[in-house]
Amino acid sequence: MIAVEPLHVDQHAALLHAWVTHPRSVYWQMQDATPADVARDYALVADSPHHDAFLGRVDGTPVFLAETYDPAHSELAGASELRAGDLGMHLLVAPTEQPVAGFTRRIFAAVMTHCFTDPAVRRVVVEPDVRNTRIATLNVEAGFRVVREMPLHGKTAALSFATRADWDHSTLGGAA
Repeated sequence: MIAVEPLHVDQHAALLHAWVTHPRSVYWQMQDATPADVARDYALVADSPHHDAFLGRVDGTPVFLAETYDPAHSELAGASELRAGDLGMHLLVAPTEQPVAGFTRRIFAAVMTHCFTDPAVRRVVVEPDVRNTRIATLNVEAGFRVVREMPLHGKTAALSFATRADWDHSTLGGAA
């Protein structure tokens, strides 16, 4: 069973630090972060009315971090492609030494379902680093369409959108 719950910075900061600084989490751009840096950054998320962080569990074990945000109040603000009803999303699956086939896809599907639970959400927005080929593959499977590349803090991002219909007709959405 996959559960998505609010992140509690005081309880989860050490776990998050281990995840975001792991070598496999290079695209999270926190490789050199200290535990205090991670706690501070996620305290800012917790205090923001435009950004939320969630801890994800599979069968009770914490295994992923998901964030949602209002793109109009983010680094994407001003992008001409943004519309009312857009919800930004980030996902980090905890690095593991024992990969399980299909595991990340199941988590991705659960997070997309979580995003679309709110009827006001018309599209999910992602902006992964263009070098991150693994997430690009998952995004396509979830129905995302890249509209353009754009410079964002520390990366060239593939600005991408998935409507509800895109998600519902995607490989991952049809399986969710």
